[in-house]
Amino acid sequence: MRHLVTSGLRLFFAVVEMSSVDDDDEPQLSAHTLAALNDFLMEQKIEDQNLQEAQEGDLEHFTPQENWQLSQFWYDDKTATRLAEEAIVIAGQNGRIACISSPTVYSKIRQIKPSTCTAKCLEFDARFKCFGEDFLLYDYNQPLELPQDWKQSFDVILVDPPFLAEECLTKTAQSVKFLAKDKIILCTGSIMEELAGRLLGTHACQFRPMHKGLQNDFKCYINYDQSTLNKD
Repeated sequence: MRHLVTSGLRLFFAVVEMSSVDDDDEPQLSAHTLAALNDFLMEQKIEDQNLQEAQEGDLEHFTPQENWQLSQFWYDDKTATRLAEEAIVIAGQNGRIACISSPTVYSKIRQIKPSTCTAKCLEFDARFKCFGEDFLLYDYNQPLELPQDWKQSFDVILVDPPFLAEECLTKTAQSVKFLAKDKIILCTGSIMEELAGRLLGTHACQFRPMHKGLQNDFKCYINYDQSTLNKD
C-alpha cells in the first residue's frame, strides 16, 4: 500500500490558519502556519526537481510525495529493499516480476536488479509514467484490463492493494491470478489474512512490512515455502 498530507490539503490548512490580526485588521500567518507553509513549499520544490530529473531519465531519486486521495503509503527503505531482493531471488535467471500498486518496490528492483531480470510497474498514479515501457496504468476496478500476452507470464507477483477492503483485495486477486505463473508476495493488513488465503492460497510469513507513516498492523503473505521472508 501506498504519509504526508496532500499538497492541496497542506495549502488549505495554511490558508485557514491565518489566525493573527495586526492593528490594521490585516490577516497574517501565525509562526506555526508559516513554518508549515515553508515546509510544504520546500517539499514541493524537491518533488518538482525529482520529477523533472525523472522525466529526463534520472530515476535514482524518484519517489514522489504520498497522496492520501490515492491511499498511498510508501514503504520505508528497509522494507522496499527486503521485498525487492526477495522478488529478484525467487524470480530466478531471466525472471519476470510484476509489481502491482507497489511502485516503491519496483523502484528498488530497478536499482538493484541483475540485467537478466525484468520488472513491470502496474500503478494507478500517472506520475510513474516516467518508468517508460515498464509502466502500465492499472486500475483495480478493471482487474482484467491487462495485455493478453502477459497472461501467466510473470514468475513473481508482488502486490499491495491500495485499500484494506474485501472488494479491493478480491478484484486485485483477479489480476494476480491472470498474471502469475506461480509465486505471489502480498502485503496487506492483518485483517485480510483469511480472505487472502482463500483467494490466493497465501500464508503469513515472519517478515513485517513497515511504512514511513502508517501504523496499521500489516503482514506479508506468500504462497510458497522457501523464503528469506520467513527469517527475521
